[in-house]
Amino acid sequence: MLRTLGSGAGGVRAYGLQDVRRALDVCAQDPVTNVFVAARIQESGLVGTRGPLFGYEAAGEHALCWCAANVVPVAASPRAIGALAGKVVKRRSTASSIFGPVDQALDLWSRLEPHWGEAREVRENQLVLTMQQRPSTLGMPIDHRVRPARADELDLVVPAAAAMFTEEIGYPPYRGSSGAYRRAVAGLIEQGHTLVRVEDGEVVFKADLGSVALGAAQVQGVWVHPDWRGRGLAAPAMAAVVEHTIEHVVPVVTLYVNDFNVPAVATYRRVGFVQTGTFATVLL
Repeated sequence: MLRTLGSGAGGVRAYGLQDVRRALDVCAQDPVTNVFVAARIQESGLVGTRGPLFGYEAAGEHALCWCAANVVPVAASPRAIGALAGKVVKRRSTASSIFGPVDQALDLWSRLEPHWGEAREVRENQLVLTMQQRPSTLGMPIDHRVRPARADELDLVVPAAAAMFTEEIGYPPYRGSSGAYRRAVAGLIEQGHTLVRVEDGEVVFKADLGSVALGAAQVQGVWVHPDWRGRGLAAPAMAAVVEHTIEHVVPVVTLYVNDFNVPAVATYRRVGFVQTGTFATVLL
């Protein structure tokens, strides 16, 4: 069913520095589901005058929508989605995807599509998987060769990160200069949020803690070198990522994965992840 933008943006405003606490409180209603937006709020401090966070406050409801390269609704009812869409529609030039809880993401997309045009792809069933228990306590083997990447390994990690992005999204993460992309990868390494296994000077496994906030970490960028696939590397390596995260970073580990990626889903379940929600992603 085609859904229209709300009749106005009543109750919607751009959030700023003074709104950080109230925005994080909304995210904290479901830290696992909302870890991406919570992490962006903490990183940015909401400094600036053009978003990228909109808040909706009306009729006793409080919802959010992060609106940068990724557009992500938080705790939004259909009424809130309608109001937020009136602001988000103006940000087409910056958006490359919409994702979040399936009902919210697809409702928002149904209102934006008439204005933004057809999506490249809509992934309507992405499993949100979560763990709070160390895999070692479940009897899962741990690959102790998986460790945080070092700063001097940036030139090894960037090709692995770019390969993973291209496989997952369908186009490379940068065109022309790689400077901005290298800085983003370096930032994760500097925080200790990229874990790798390196063999003979080459990354054979990589995973990032892409978002860390409110006691949860969202794993992204999981990649196994093509030459090492089918050799039993993935599950022990992912177990090592979870073990490290729970011991050194935060007590809850989560990720989301396409339902059609059957090998990945099987690997995560083998490690001990259980489904706690469903996301959808619209690639623009």
